[in-house]
Amino acid sequence: MRGVVLGFDAATGKGVISGDDANRYSFDRAGLGDGVHSLMPGKKVDFVAENGRATSVFPIVGDFSIGEKNKWIAALLAFVAGGLGIHKFYLGKNTAGFIMLVVFLGGIILAAIPTIIMSIVAFIECVIYVVKSEQQFYDDYVVGDRAWF
Repeated sequence: MRGVVLGFDAATGKGVISGDDANRYSFDRAGLGDGVHSLMPGKKVDFVAENGRATSVFPIVGDFSIGEKNKWIAALLAFVAGGLGIHKFYLGKNTAGFIMLVVFLGGIILAAIPTIIMSIVAFIECVIYVVKSEQQFYDDYVVGDRAWF
């Protein structure tokens, strides 16, 4: 059966799927297949329904639904204004964004070397965001709360 993830709590490993049959099915991390550790809300999945529970839950490959944060927007912000840390603020990593902003602006005074370094860091992060799958991006930067690389 197919459905859409309504929610998943990474701390408890439990979630709910709305099936195509309009019923809700609970699932847990043990029921996730293919090495998946979490699922973002809105993700389309294929699963087996057993007594009101979803087992063998697999994300549908090629589904580009987005969770709370979009990797393409983050990558674009990192590419266009990354040295200023704008992509960090978008991802909710305010401390990292503030560090990048201060170093970037302070670098203007200090022969532009720190400014260049922050721009290189932002470009590397842009490439990392583009290379990661939607699920990896969600696991690392939303669920995992990763701030750097």
